Amino acid sequence: MVERKPTRRDVVVRFGKAALTAGAAGSLLWWLRERPDDHVTLPSVPDWRGSGDPSAPGVAARGPDPAANVRRAVAALGGMEMFVRAGETVLIKPNVGWDRVPEQAADTDPQVVAELVRLCLGAGARRVIVADRPCNDPRRSFERSGVGPAAAKAGAQVLHPPGVALERAALSGSLSGLSVMKAALEADRVINVPVVKQHSLSRATLGMKNWFGVLGDGRPRLHQGIHRAVAELGAVFRPTLTVIDATRILLANGPQGGSLDDVREVGAVAAGTDPVALDAWGAGHLGLEPRRLGFIIEAERLGLGLGDPQRVRELGTA
Repeated sequence: MVERKPTRRDVVVRFGKAALTAGAAGSLLWWLRERPDDHVTLPSVPDWRGSGDPSAPGVAARGPDPAANVRRAVAALGGMEMFVRAGETVLIKPNVGWDRVPEQAADTDPQVVAELVRLCLGAGARRVIVADRPCNDPRRSFERSGVGPAAAKAGAQVLHPPGVALERAALSGSLSGLSVMKAALEADRVINVPVVKQHSLSRATLGMKNWFGVLGDGRPRLHQGIHRAVAELGAVFRPTLTVIDATRILLANGPQGGSLDDVREVGAVAAGTDPVALDAWGAGHLGLEPRRLGFIIEAERLGLGLGDPQRVRELGTA
């Protein structure tokens, strides 16, 4: 029998069947990998909020010394002892996403981070961890930003990949299936310390968006619905304290920046317990109307706080 030469249609049909089979297999593997085991109870993200004075949702201090601004703002809230108890483990989460020096304002100022470490240890914390999962090379990002050396000198344990363990957590919505930094899940208290920056998608990256850095692989997909995702992050991760670093702010080409022409010296630090008000305060320094920002609108709708920068009381310049 003479074998019939396959027609173009035969080839297309066979290829289509093979592609469907491969696609189905790939989908099954993804489903098995990403879907939580029905018989495993995933840990919940703790609520790290303390007993801070609700009548003082935020305080801002200004002056040439970033560490002094941190001390003044925290003192106006009642002192770090209001938020950290003796024997507790505290995680400090700065933004160390980029291989940049402090003058480029792409990362949290190292003096701000170091002073928070000292205040936590002074309040009796047993252990203070400074951790993030950078977008650029982790070692270089922590070194060139100055955050790693400054935090270590102040007495903190510094963690970054590959030394950051991840664990699946009970997340839902757009966060479903993502893992979380284990050090965060195990901490008694968490202090969120973002820097004020422009962002090409969300228009601003501040406190609530800073939680991207505690998530594992897969977090880039959150950019597809960035405003909703940022608000969902704010609903899941409830810090003991939010400290907004506006020592220098990045006005353009964020979040990575690079040019000193995009940086403005502000010399301010705000601290408080209303993360939405604090994000609104930071947005104002970028020339943005807070209640026109999608993630502020979403956060207010979820009841996470009020996007009113006037809720952050100004102490003035030292």
